[in-house]
Amino acid sequence: MAANSLSEIDLQVMWSRLIAVVEEQAQVLLRTAFSAIVREAGDLSAGVFDRQGRMLAQAVTGTPGHVNSMAEAVRHFIARFPLETMRPGDIYITNDPWMGTGHLNDFVLTTPCFHRGKLVALFSCTSHLMDIGGIGFGPDGTDVFMEGIYIPHLKLAEEGRLNETLMAMIRANTRLPVDTEGDVYSLAACNDVGCRRLVDMMSEFGLADLDRLASHICERSREAVLAEIAALPKGVWRNEMTVDGYEEPVTLAATTTVHDGGIHVDYAGTSPASGRGINVPLAYTTAYTVFGLGCIVAARIPNNAGSLLPLTVSAPEGCILNALKPAPVASRHVIGQMLPDVVFGCLRRAIPDRVPAEGTSCLWNLNVRGQAAGDSGNYGFTMAFTSNGGTGARPLKDGLSATAYPSGVKGTPVEIAESITPLIFWRKELRPDSGGAGRTRGGLGQIIEIESGIGRPFDLLAAYDRIDHPPRGRNDGRDGAAGYVGLKSGRRLKGKGFQEIPPGDRLIVRTPGGAGIGDPKERAPGLVESDLAEELVSNEAASAVYACRTRDGAGDGPPTDRARLPAR
Repeated sequence: MAANSLSEIDLQVMWSRLIAVVEEQAQVLLRTAFSAIVREAGDLSAGVFDRQGRMLAQAVTGTPGHVNSMAEAVRHFIARFPLETMRPGDIYITNDPWMGTGHLNDFVLTTPCFHRGKLVALFSCTSHLMDIGGIGFGPDGTDVFMEGIYIPHLKLAEEGRLNETLMAMIRANTRLPVDTEGDVYSLAACNDVGCRRLVDMMSEFGLADLDRLASHICERSREAVLAEIAALPKGVWRNEMTVDGYEEPVTLAATTTVHDGGIHVDYAGTSPASGRGINVPLAYTTAYTVFGLGCIVAARIPNNAGSLLPLTVSAPEGCILNALKPAPVASRHVIGQMLPDVVFGCLRRAIPDRVPAEGTSCLWNLNVRGQAAGDSGNYGFTMAFTSNGGTGARPLKDGLSATAYPSGVKGTPVEIAESITPLIFWRKELRPDSGGAGRTRGGLGQIIEIESGIGRPFDLLAAYDRIDHPPRGRNDGRDGAAGYVGLKSGRRLKGKGFQEIPPGDRLIVRTPGGAGIGDPKERAPGLVESDLAEELVSNEAASAVYACRTRDGAGDGPPTDRARLPAR
C-alpha cells in the first residue's frame, strides 16, 4: 500500500494494531521472565520505536518509570550504533542508569526490526533483575560502582551470534545466575516476537515502511495534548514536599508553568544529592514527572513520543533529582515515585477538582535475601515482594487501598513468595484507620508479618519512606497514617538500609495510608457505616473523627442509615 494512499481510517486501524503488537511483546516477557517481580508484578516495559528513535506505541502492561525513561533510551542506542551499521540478528543491551531507566537492576534491550531487507523500526524492552551483584538492591551504596555490574551500550548478539563473553560476565556477577541469565533471554525473546508481529502487520497492510504511520501517531498525539493544555488555566504554581530521606529529610520543590505551548516543571530548590542510593537520574525524574502530568492533563491520550513532547522537565545538576554519575542510585524509586504527588500539589491550585491528595506513592517492597533450603543453582534467595500503602483521596471518590500508584506494579501473591523463598507470611491484611479521614477518605495501608521458616536469619534491604513525613491531607482532610517497620519482639527498625531479621522473630511492616480531602464531618453517614461494616474504620475513629453514631451507639452525630448507602 502506497503511503500517500492511506486514509485516516487506515492509519487509525494500524495504530491500534501497533498497540496490540507491543502488548503481545510485553506478554512474552511476562510469561517467560524468571524474576517474580516481572512475571507476577509486571515490573517491565515494552515498546516500538521508529528510525528516529521516537516511541510510537507502548504496551499497556508496564511501569511509568520504565516506559517513559525507555522512551529516551533508544536514542542513546542509535547514537552508539548508527542505523546503517545495524544488521538482522543484532541485539543491544545496557543498564546505564543515566541512559536507561535509572538504576543498574533494570536491563534495557533494543532490537532492530527488518522488513524485506530494510530496517523499519526498533523494539525495546526493560525488566527488573533481582540481583546484579554489588551490595544488593538497597540504598546503602555510596557510589554506583558498589551497586552491581555496570553494562555500557554493548552488543548482546551480532547477526544472531550471542556474545558469550558478556553472558559469562553477567552470570559471574550475580547471586542468582540461573534467574539472571534466564531474564536476559526473556528480554531478547520479547523483542524478537515484537519484530515478527510487526513484519506480519506490515505484510498484511502492504507497508514498505512506517514513516507515514509514525508521523500520524506523533502529530495527532501532540495535537491532542496541546488541546487539553489549551483548556487549562495558564500560570505558574509552586509546591514543596518533605520526605524522610536517608540520614536527613529531603525537600522536593517544584515550579510548574502552564503555557500555550506545553507544561514545564522545574525542580530548582530541591535538596542536593544524597550520599546514599536514593538519588535519581534526570531520566527517571522526567519519567515520573510527565506521567503525573499526563494522569491529570492527558489521561485518555495514548502515551508516545508525540504526547510526551509538550511536557518538559528540568532540575539543577547535582540535586537529588538530577544526580550525576557516579552517585549511588539503586533505590531511586523511593524519591522518584514521589514526583507525581509533588506535581499534583502544583496543579491543585489551578484545577483542584481533578487532583488527588497525597498518597504513599513510593513502593513499600520487601527486599529480602538469605540462605535457602536446597540447591537451585543460585546462591541463596533474593526477592522483592511488591507491596504498597494507600493512594490519596480523590475529589469525588475515596483513595485506593494497598495500591502501587504511581508505579503500577501488582502486589506479589503470598503463595508465590512462600513457594520461592523459605519465608512464612503469618499476616497480610488491610490496616484499619490508616486512610486519612475526610469527606473522601484516603486508601488504606497494609499490615504484613513475616518469619523465616527454616530457623535462619534473613536480610531486609529496607527502602521505605512516609515514616517521619506521612501523606498530607487537603482542605481539612486528615493525613494518612505513617509507615512503620519493626520486629514482633518490639524493636523498631530503620526505614532504609540493610538489617538482619533474627530467627524466631517476625518482621512487622505497616505501610502508610493515603491522605483525605475535606472535613471528615462532611462525609456521607452511609459511607462511614459501610467503612465500619467492612472494618476499614474502627468504632472509635467513627465516633471521634467522623462524629458519627456507631453500631454500639457511641458518637455525637446522627445515627447512620443503611438505606442511604450510595451505589458503589
